Amino acid sequence: MHRFFRLVLVGAASLLPVPAFAGFSFASIDGGTIDLDAFKGKPVLVVNTASLCGFASQFKDLQSLQDEYGPKGLVVLAVPSNDFDQELEDGKKVKDYCTANFDISLPMTDITHVVGPEAHPFYAMLKADYGFEPGWNFNKVLLDGQGDVVATWGSLTVPTAGAVTKKIEALLP
Repeated sequence: MHRFFRLVLVGAASLLPVPAFAGFSFASIDGGTIDLDAFKGKPVLVVNTASLCGFASQFKDLQSLQDEYGPKGLVVLAVPSNDFDQELEDGKKVKDYCTANFDISLPMTDITHVVGPEAHPFYAMLKADYGFEPGWNFNKVLLDGQGDVVATWGSLTVPTAGAVTKKIEALLP
C-alpha cells in the first residue's frame, strides 16, 4: 500500500506531511459540524449514500457495522449526496427517512456533493491524491487511524462483506 500525503508549508524552511483527513469537516445533518480530525486514531468508513437509491438497504448493514465495531473504535460516516439524483430534498427529510426506515443512529453529514466541480474538499482530495471518485451511491472508503486510505469498494460490495470486515478488523485493537 502506498502512502500519499498532501504537503503544507510550515514556516519558511520545512514541509510536513498532512494526514489524508487533516482539517476536513462536513456539515452535520443534526446541525454543527463533523470534524474528521476528531476521529484521529480510529478507523473510519466513509460512505456516500442516497435515501432513494436501490442500494439503500445497505443502510442496515452500515448500522450493523457501527453497532458491532463502533465499541472497538470504528466510525461509520454516512455522506448523503444527490449527485446521482436519488436523495431527498433536504437534510431533515433524509434524517427522518433513514431513522424511520433503517433505524440509523450513526453519524451523517448534511447533503454533500461527492463528485464534479462542487465536490466536497474531502472527495476532491480522494480523487486528486488517491484516484478515487464515487461512481454511484454507496461507494465506501476505509481510512486508517491516521487518515490514510486503506481500501475502497463500489456499490455492489455490501458493507458487511468479508472483504470489508476483514480490513476493518485488521485496523481495530
